[in-house]
Amino acid sequence: MARGRGAAGLALGWGCCLLLCCAAASKLEVSMPAAVEVESEGTARIECNFHIPGNGSYTYINWFYIDRSSRVKLCHVTGGGVLEEDTDYRGRLAVGEDGALSISRVTVQDARTFVCQVGAGPHGVGENRTELRVYKVPEAPEIIPTSGGISVQSSDIPQIARCVSRNSFPPPNITWHKNGEQLHPDEKKVKIPYTLTRESSGLYTVSSGLFARVTRDDRHARYHCAAHYWLRGQRHRLDSPRVNVTVFYPAEHVKLEVMPSSALVKEGDNVKLVCEADGNPAPVFSFYKRELEDNWQDLTSLADTNSGVLTLHGVNKSSSGLYRCQTLDLDDMRQMEKDVELVVNYIEGVRVQMEPSSPLREGDSVKLSCDAHSPVALDYQWRDEKGRKVAEGNQLFLSNLTFETSSNFSCKVMAPSVPGLEQSKQVAVAVQGKPRIVAISSPLYVRQDEEVTLTCKAIAFPRPAVHWSVNGTAHEYVENQHVASNLTVRVNHELLRAGALCRVSNALGVSEKHIQLLDQKGSESKGVIIVAIIVCILVVAVLGSVIYFLHKKGKIPCGRAGKQDITKPEARKDKIVVEVKSDKVSEEAGLLRGADGEKRPAADQSEKYIDVRN
Repeated sequence: MARGRGAAGLALGWGCCLLLCCAAASKLEVSMPAAVEVESEGTARIECNFHIPGNGSYTYINWFYIDRSSRVKLCHVTGGGVLEEDTDYRGRLAVGEDGALSISRVTVQDARTFVCQVGAGPHGVGENRTELRVYKVPEAPEIIPTSGGISVQSSDIPQIARCVSRNSFPPPNITWHKNGEQLHPDEKKVKIPYTLTRESSGLYTVSSGLFARVTRDDRHARYHCAAHYWLRGQRHRLDSPRVNVTVFYPAEHVKLEVMPSSALVKEGDNVKLVCEADGNPAPVFSFYKRELEDNWQDLTSLADTNSGVLTLHGVNKSSSGLYRCQTLDLDDMRQMEKDVELVVNYIEGVRVQMEPSSPLREGDSVKLSCDAHSPVALDYQWRDEKGRKVAEGNQLFLSNLTFETSSNFSCKVMAPSVPGLEQSKQVAVAVQGKPRIVAISSPLYVRQDEEVTLTCKAIAFPRPAVHWSVNGTAHEYVENQHVASNLTVRVNHELLRAGALCRVSNALGVSEKHIQLLDQKGSESKGVIIVAIIVCILVVAVLGSVIYFLHKKGKIPCGRAGKQDITKPEARKDKIVVEVKSDKVSEEAGLLRGADGEKRPAADQSEKYIDVRN
């Protein structure tokens, strides 16, 4: 009995299931995507796919959107066309042949649920829905760093910067980063508050602040923010520019330097003492110099207290010493100080000694010695008055002195280790002696009654006086130990006869020389005679050359009464012999004498045969 009831129940169950499946197979089905994503201002296409049993056709399609809890009809589609309702979407809707709904110029207000309803007559009515999601990519985030700076000693957590992301939908998420690493909220160190604002356009503006404690190491830190948003199922990110904030921190170290380097400072230089502290902002700087008994001279009035630079102009030996820079931090009133030693290199006491120191005469010798004092090693050079180097070392030897040797010599003292440090000292080497006349205008050709200038040049020391034996107008020129006198006179008979005497004298002696004047007219007559003689000599020379030339050509006989025969004596046919005869044996004897005047042997005075074959 029980088995019969179980079999009957099983048969009833299978029958119901078969009935439901048949009913489902005969029902209208509508399928739509759960969500459609579109960017603002773009075009959204919402598909409505349906299946009618027996491949039947639809009777109508209605499109709705859900506004809060009610439906609002958008359009009615039949085989005769599309009937669009008067809604906010009018003019932006289009329905395709497949029944898909397109919405152009999508705004964020269009982010809602849309319903597709399909009627198929006896197959009933079916519908489904799709959520339209609208996205607006946010603008690049803008970061605004805190102005005025942040102190590491602040008791509150200071604000580092503010980040703003505008015109997005839905609102993005903002994160903060320091040196590329994301920051996370920390109750005691980091706070990241934010505000969300929906604009009249429906877009969102998100503002986020970063509050964090800082240290002196954060003075080089780079901060930025990032806006994260979703688009078409993917996560995207926009970064702001990286910024640096001013961090205030007290100084930990102070440095005081001499510029240029203390090892190179020399007298006359402009020196800067540069004081630097590693605090921000820079502290107030003060400068001092140690005097005797550990007293300190305040030099702050000479310094730039803001930049920490003390400038010393034209330093000298007394500028050397210990200098101090003192800093004062106005935030915590803490003082720090640093000392530096300034060494000014110098050369002083340059002197030149001459041995012997007594007056020098021509032919004497002298030794010049140079000496100076300096904290560094020195080199010496000797130069003449034209600047030419004549010797090295601190001594210069001059021998066999003359007036021409007289000059101003300079000793140049240099410090090789300190470029540009040098001094010079001059000494005059004056050679004394009686005058020596070095040039006169003699002999001088003149004409009667003309004005002429007589010149007499001498060298001497002490400076000599020049006197003339004749009257005239004199002009003197002096250069070093040289003196030149030009005397302008009119030529007369007495001056031509006696000439003029130049007399040069000083305390050590006298020198004089005579200037001879010659009449230019008489010299011209003599010149004519000399020219005539030279012309005669030239004529005789030319005539002799012509006679010799004719003689060599055989145009003129050798003797006055002799004869010249050229015969061909018996000989071999391949040999040419020239025979020269003369009837005047005495002439040959005279012509053939040796260089010592003796006659040559008779054999030498006979016939001469000259072989010209070769």
